[in-house]
Amino acid sequence: VLFQNPIQNFALAPNNLSDAPALALEFMKNVPTTWEDICFIDGYPGKYVVLARKSGDKWYIAGANAEQKEKKLTISLPMAVKGTKADYFHDGKDGQLEKSSIVVKDNTKVKVTIKPNGGFVIVI
Repeated sequence: VLFQNPIQNFALAPNNLSDAPALALEFMKNVPTTWEDICFIDGYPGKYVVLARKSGDKWYIAGANAEQKEKKLTISLPMAVKGTKADYFHDGKDGQLEKSSIVVKDNTKVKVTIKPNGGFVIVI
């Protein structure tokens, strides 16, 4: 979601697909390959980035942390309305991918925590 590339690469070798968690494979099967809109949400060069891309009626908000310390952010999602429930893909225990739900709060904001050298994707 963060990187623009005319060819989507999901694996370097066949075992990369068999070694990946089912949740990651399912996400990769469903993530769009074309986008109609893009929106910079937040970031600082060399530290972190939060970017949103739209495909059809869905927004994918992706974030990455380039620092060695955990980053806690409150991000504004102007494309969402208060009470919107969204899928939240993030680094869980031991760096394993986890999926949970988050709800957009007042002022169309959500709180996220990005682990060191980690990332997240929110699908609205």
